[in-house]
Amino acid sequence: MAGVNKVILIGNLGKNPEIRYLEGNLAKVKFSLATSEHYKDKNGNKVEHTEWHHIVLWGGLAESAEKLLKKGMQIYLEGKIQTRDWNDKQGIKKNITEIIVDSYQLLQKKEITNPSQNQFPNAPINDMDNKDSLPF
Repeated sequence: MAGVNKVILIGNLGKNPEIRYLEGNLAKVKFSLATSEHYKDKNGNKVEHTEWHHIVLWGGLAESAEKLLKKGMQIYLEGKIQTRDWNDKQGIKKNITEIIVDSYQLLQKKEITNPSQNQFPNAPINDMDNKDSLPF
């Protein structure tokens, strides 16, 4: 049986997306995403725990994210977990776990300053041509 590597996150951007163009003019965007949970500890005090995720988008999806997303915005995203290893300048092995995004959706309305802009900011954005259903 094949495995499943599927991630669904709802969170807030910790910083504006950073775009880079790699060989062949391939766009790559990175940003951090915060997901928070709230619970009460054994003394009944409210506790908030925030987890930070490294998010990566490629190609046209990266270019749209760089234009649409801003620090603090809440988004829904789907993707997969991927861990990369490398050696730093001192030869020390490092690794990072990233979420490689397949699709995302804005969960808050973007301020529209120009009436000709997209009137449907909550429409799902993905890199799969035949994906025609909402993520939930």
